[in-house]
Amino acid sequence: MKAVELRDQLIGALEDLKGQNIVSIDVADLTTITDFMVIVSGRSNRHVKALVDEVIEAAHECGEQPLGVEGRETNEWVLLDVGDVVVHIMQKDARTFYDLERFWSNIPLESQETETTV
Repeated sequence: MKAVELRDQLIGALEDLKGQNIVSIDVADLTTITDFMVIVSGRSNRHVKALVDEVIEAAHECGEQPLGVEGRETNEWVLLDVGDVVVHIMQKDARTFYDLERFWSNIPLESQETETTV
């Protein structure tokens, strides 16, 4: 399955359970870790848990096994690594605090070294 198709399937699962403010960021040119980051908010710990479970189920239906799931202890911010797609499911306060959308949008495409003379 292509990364775009996997991303769309996982986003569909998030939409089915009323995930809020779903954002997909294409990071393929910025990192070798993954092709897409998906960020979504849940209303509560229970909602985040339900969203996580739904994404895991959708990944299995696509023939993908999540490589890792971190943060299930508190369900404030759960990261699911599904290979070509990394999904961040966060409660509103955590999402506001970490502001991943801004972080990934501010990374330059090429690092530029500056030369200083003294």
